Amino acid sequence: MITLLHPTYFPSIAHFVAMIKAESLVFEISDNYQKQTYRNRSTIYGTNGRLDLNVPVHYSQNNRQLYKDVSISNIDNWQDLHLKSLESAYSASPFFEFYIDDLKPLFKVGYDNIMSFNFKCIEAIFECLQLPFEYETTRSFEKEPINTLDARSLANSRKEIEQNFESYAQVFDDKHGFLKNLSILDLLFNEGPNSIMYLESQKLNL
Repeated sequence: MITLLHPTYFPSIAHFVAMIKAESLVFEISDNYQKQTYRNRSTIYGTNGRLDLNVPVHYSQNNRQLYKDVSISNIDNWQDLHLKSLESAYSASPFFEFYIDDLKPLFKVGYDNIMSFNFKCIEAIFECLQLPFEYETTRSFEKEPINTLDARSLANSRKEIEQNFESYAQVFDDKHGFLKNLSILDLLFNEGPNSIMYLESQKLNL
């Protein structure tokens, strides 16, 4: 069956469960942009618990704008801030040094378009996991696609679906306990190559 998803910024573990299990992966690129979603946000485990990393974008809510047309605002040095946040959060994790050099280019090269940048981030994670990144994209928007597992709701951070994922060791779990369904980066830095088996073994709620 086709699995339909939004390309998001370093997607959540739920997103990756859906992608890993997809028979055929299709990304929605024909929809209107929506604020306060994971399209430009990723959540990691910081020293004080959940920490949102937001990519600033140029977007006017007064005019409907296609997601694929939304540009990144590079006025502030958000890339440097995000990289420093990752270093602070995960430098003590088992696999941080193993993967960070492969991810650093994403924070060193300027990007103009949020959707294109998100695809680069997803592709980088697939490369870290040594998995092929094979997908198609939509040609038009369908509110209720047929013969499709519609997982686009996973991009909605305001009405996030509860996921019953198994726990794994996290850097600050002695302070705040296990935080589930964070960015795939949290799983990658903590579990490394075991991330694939973890993703394959989880059940997804939609």
